[in-house]
Amino acid sequence: MKTRFTLVSLLFVVMLAGLSGRAVAQVDTQTDNHQISVVVPTVALLDLETSATKNFTASFTKPANDEAGEKIVAPAANATIWLNYTSIQAGTTTKNVNVKATPLVAGVDIHLVAAAAVGGAGTKGTPTAGFNLLTTDQVLVSDIGSAYTSSGPTSGHQLTYTFIADDANYANLRSGSTTVTVTYTLADN
Repeated sequence: MKTRFTLVSLLFVVMLAGLSGRAVAQVDTQTDNHQISVVVPTVALLDLETSATKNFTASFTKPANDEAGEKIVAPAANATIWLNYTSIQAGTTTKNVNVKATPLVAGVDIHLVAAAAVGGAGTKGTPTAGFNLLTTDQVLVSDIGSAYTSSGPTSGHQLTYTFIADDANYANLRSGSTTVTVTYTLADN
């Protein structure tokens, strides 16, 4: 009987020791924590928006009333296209929107101006004063940080194209139709 009592007592002591060890291993405190990995991608997206079509025709016309001795009449300015972008920077480097055109039209200057951005949030870029398009990239909007302009016509930078047959280049004018491709690029500064 004594052996049975000792064996039962020994088992009871082992169970108590096991339970007390578990209680010590699971100590709760007033605070706890865990980690969350948040991933933000680098983004560079650009789009041209309009309520009509991005492609348009700019036609010079004969002088009013077919009056000999007068210069041709330039087409009306076109301000139907809006520049939209989304940009998330990887570091402190900013982005620019660069523009170029190919081919150029002999005797005609195509002048481009971007207005200040409308809509969106963040560090939207600063437009330049405008310029005549060239076949090499020129900065139209500079210092774009992490930002978005909102999407669609009436959001972002409104673009205005004007067409000039300047007297200094008038001798270079030739009749005909030329399709000019204007390319916008959102690139690191």
